[in-house]
Amino acid sequence: MLQKILLTALSIASITAAFSQDTAKVSAFKWSASVDGYYRFNFNEPKNPPYNNYTSFTNTQNSFELGMASIKAEHTIGKVGFVADLGFGKRAEEFSYNDTKTMQVLKQAFVTYAPSSHVKFTMGKWATHIGYELVDAAANRNYSMSYMFTNGPFFHTGLRTDFTFGKSGFMIGLANPTDYTTTTSSTKTLIAQFSTGTKDDKVKAYLNYQGYYGAKITMPNASKLNQFDLVVTAAISSKFSAGYNGTVQTIKDEEARQSKKWWGSALYLNYDPTSVFGLTWRNEFFDDEKYGLKTIGGGANIFASTLSANIKIDNFRIIPEFRIDNASRSIFTKSNGTSSKGTSSFLLAAVYGF
Repeated sequence: MLQKILLTALSIASITAAFSQDTAKVSAFKWSASVDGYYRFNFNEPKNPPYNNYTSFTNTQNSFELGMASIKAEHTIGKVGFVADLGFGKRAEEFSYNDTKTMQVLKQAFVTYAPSSHVKFTMGKWATHIGYELVDAAANRNYSMSYMFTNGPFFHTGLRTDFTFGKSGFMIGLANPTDYTTTTSSTKTLIAQFSTGTKDDKVKAYLNYQGYYGAKITMPNASKLNQFDLVVTAAISSKFSAGYNGTVQTIKDEEARQSKKWWGSALYLNYDPTSVFGLTWRNEFFDDEKYGLKTIGGGANIFASTLSANIKIDNFRIIPEFRIDNASRSIFTKSNGTSSKGTSSFLLAAVYGF
């Protein structure tokens, strides 16, 4: 009897140990964090907000500012996993501008299930697949943001499915109206992406889409919205790389009985002569002159050129940045209150991330 008990105990112990070892092999936990801050000075010296800044996160003048403190936790075990990405500060609040209180802290929060190596399901809130730039300063080489990023989308909340086959992939999903974590609207957004790349991963391309009917929740009189977006990245050499982002959004205006649109195009050139110093030159053209859907102060075409240096000390980056914005109309202001078609700014940012 005692032998049977001992054998049973040993068997249970062996099974438990084997299960623990197997779990250890397939279970993975990862966490990362970042903090950023900046100083911005606009040479027109405007007296009132938004201080000649119509893009996200840097609407200040002659002031030292905190950007965002972020912490991200990721865990997978077997075929399932989760991501919780928290952000604290003005950057996180502007990103989740439709949310309030603690919901603004949740930049991303989703669970995943991958029944095979080719298919993965995701449900929750995640940063948009559309565009080149990301909300986290640590993920960008320019600190100030483009007009295309600012005019969204920022994130989606819903269900998506990703299919992966070699270097190509396809994603399709259904989500709440753009940038809404919670809503009572019956309107749902269709999202999709096709991605591909070369065998050596030196060139990658992403064709992105979002669209929905019943878009009045995001814009008065709008009944339909479609947005197509293209991102291409290329590693030309060990020191030089480039990126391109182009997007166009069309909106059906029921009251005017016509379709309206805005579009943008940007080229990013990156040069890294050493491991501790790099330059990024972003040139963007933003067209919103005809309908004035997105431009504050009336419709305008805007050309913005931004040169950013990246000085790297381990996980710490210093980003001095000079930016010039020129518009087809006088949408900027001077210190004496008069209007101007052009403006320029200097920005100094500090970013730490791991």
